Amino acid sequence: MTEQTERTEGQHVVVPSAPGTPPLAPPPVKKERRALRALLRWTAAVAVFAVAGGATAYGITRVERTDLPWLATASDGRWEYPPLVKPPLPSGSPGPFAEGNNAGAHYADLRALLLPAPKGATADAALRGTDGWLPTRTFLEEFADQGDRHELGQLLPDNGLRHVAARGWNTPDGTHTRIYLLQFDTAAVADDVLADKLTDFNAPRYAVRGAAEVARDDYPVAAWVENVKYQVFAETKPYGAEQVREAYLSAGDTFAMIVQSRKGGAKAVPFQQTIVLQSQLLG
Repeated sequence: MTEQTERTEGQHVVVPSAPGTPPLAPPPVKKERRALRALLRWTAAVAVFAVAGGATAYGITRVERTDLPWLATASDGRWEYPPLVKPPLPSGSPGPFAEGNNAGAHYADLRALLLPAPKGATADAALRGTDGWLPTRTFLEEFADQGDRHELGQLLPDNGLRHVAARGWNTPDGTHTRIYLLQFDTAAVADDVLADKLTDFNAPRYAVRGAAEVARDDYPVAAWVENVKYQVFAETKPYGAEQVREAYLSAGDTFAMIVQSRKGGAKAVPFQQTIVLQSQLLG
């Protein structure tokens, strides 16, 4: 004889069953079944959405950003530069800001630290120099006044100028860019040239060609590169046919001067971009 369980008012009573009769199955619990069916429906729905979402994500990774209208971004005026690669250091030489390099010396070839021209630019042949080294007198031609050029021609050698590397280019938008790197014996000298010899807080001490009146330019602090010091200026209105923007930097033993000029106004975005990229090569 088998036994079956009878539920009576919250109590379990054991009731004998007839011989040969299988035990009675407990009655189904409707609430549990409804919950199970709901769970299965939600699981199926989640699986469908997961598959669809995965397919969408995969599709986005397989197309160009500009092919998707909601991700396309209008050009903000930046130029297209080639990938920047710092030149290798001579074996055993530290970087300019490494511990123990008290002079802040750049042991890499200064010419290789010049920012390359952006895509579509035409090189300024006047700044090629000889084997990449620019005569100091060619650098001095950047300044407007003959007396200033003569004074700087004495000041720079007196402060231990070692050599000058330069690069310039013209872009299709009409901007003329010139970059000069001047290397001195120590970082202290380069910092002094920046802070006292060629500039002060309010303006450059020597006017470059075409920029008689300038004021401090709005160069964002967030764009500063570590270990690089800045003085940035722009020609004020009313300017002539061209506007000039100027940036003076010091990074270790090297002083950099960046000049951009353009008819109708030198644009801020490519100017700031040029400063940042040149700073990254020096920093």
